Amino acid sequence: MEAEVIEAELVLPTYLSFKRVQMYEKYPKGQSRGRHWKHLKQILQAENYQNYPPDEPNYVNIESPPSMHPCKRLCDMTGYEAPYYDPRTNLRYSNAEVFKLVRSLPSEYVQRYLALRNAAVVLK
Repeated sequence: MEAEVIEAELVLPTYLSFKRVQMYEKYPKGQSRGRHWKHLKQILQAENYQNYPPDEPNYVNIESPPSMHPCKRLCDMTGYEAPYYDPRTNLRYSNAEVFKLVRSLPSEYVQRYLALRNAAVVLK
């Protein structure tokens, strides 16, 4: 008997897992490669914000109720969080170095720092 030759097509996946995937195979021409970011105008059109109530805060309406969290206390000199305040000048400070600086300031400078924070008080 003669050996019969059977013709069969080999079905292989488009890429093998052990081979490197080429960029043009992974992303065909015209497709974006990464995350697609939407602009504000696109978000507004997609969400249809005209149908939302006017008192509910959203991207269009900036007005929102005041925060329920207490405001952070920041150092008047450095801008870091200030766990301390000087009872003599009422200035907030973040560490001992700043405290030395606060104590050495003239009273007119102290008044200016307090005015920046809207806490200007006439000191004795």
